[in-house]
Formats: sequence, C-alpha cells, structure tokens
Amino acid sequence: DDLLSSVEHVNPSVLIGVSAVPKSFDQTICKKMAEFNERPVIFALSNPTSKAECTAEQAYIWTDGRAVFSSGSPFDPVILPDGRRFVPGQGNNAYIFPGIGLGQLAAGSTRITDHDMYLSAITLANQVTAAEINVGSLYPPLHAIRNVSAHIAATVAENAYKTKVATVYPKPDNMLAHCKSLMYDPFALE
Repeated sequence: DDLLSSVEHVNPSVLIGVSAVPKSFDQTICKKMAEFNERPVIFALSNPTSKAECTAEQAYIWTDGRAVFSSGSPFDPVILPDGRRFVPGQGNNAYIFPGIGLGQLAAGSTRITDHDMYLSAITLANQVTAAEINVGSLYPPLHAIRNVSAHIAATVAENAYKTKVATVYPKPDNMLAHCKSLMYDPFALE
C-alpha cells in the first residue's frame, strides 16, 4: 500500500528512487533499511535535486553513515557530526555513453551489444579509486570524465575486435592511445 509497508514486508537491500516524489525516502524508511542491512543501498536518482527522494545528508545521517548512496543530481560532500566525510556520487549516463560511442568509432564496430554495456560498467567501476570508495563515492569525479571515457572506449573497441564486429583495420596496437587520439578536445588551440 505504501513504501514503508513494502520495505517492512520485503526487507530490500536496495531502494532505487525514480519516482520524482521528493522526500519519499524519509527518516523512517532509511532507518528501517539500516535495521536489516549493514550497508543499505539508497539511490535517490530523480532529477532535479528538488525531486530527489532524499538528500545525501539525510541518507548518511539516518543510516549512521552506513548507506551506499548515489543520486541523479549532484549533492555536496557531507560531514557527519562524528567527523566522517562522504562524497556522494552522481549516477549519470554521461559516464558510460560517450565512451561507448567513442569505442564504436575507434573500431568501426557494426553493433553495440548488451555485453558492451556490461563491459563498460565494469570498466567504469574499475576507474573508482580506493580513496574515492572510502568516502562513499561510487563513481569517479566528473573532472576525470575524459579519462574514464577513454578507458571505456578502449574496452568497447577491444571487444569489437574480439567479437569480429570491427571494421577498422589494421587493429591499433595501443587501443587506449588510439581512442584518446580520436577524442575531441574542446580546449585545444588551433
């Protein structure tokens, strides 16, 4: 009937907010999630920030800093009263899609598959440093987006050659360097 009843009945480990109903992940719900999850996953993905199901600060405070939080809109870092600092990550397709497109271009791939999406997600996850994870970030910082995109592109392009859907030959020896060479640089001077 309502979200709290569902949470109490199902005991989920993850809440994914995409309803654009602000404050729907309230204190009671977040605390309930923390009762039966050591690390409750709370993704308040609705945009803009005013529509988020909860804020990063709320999720961290209400779960005593145990929440694994991500949002659809950016939130500032959070410092809990005990001094712990968290840097919430913004779950955004800008992390994946430019790299997929660049990888397809780099290999001349004739198709993009579900497996390419999976490989892109794994590559993205591997770009998150231990230091970023330690402050609660699930994603690399946005200022690293070009490097992240290049690594995803290299992975997607390598997969195109492996699965024989590439059309650019000969295959580049250094796929990461090849992908970086194809990137548009808005700061380059002519």
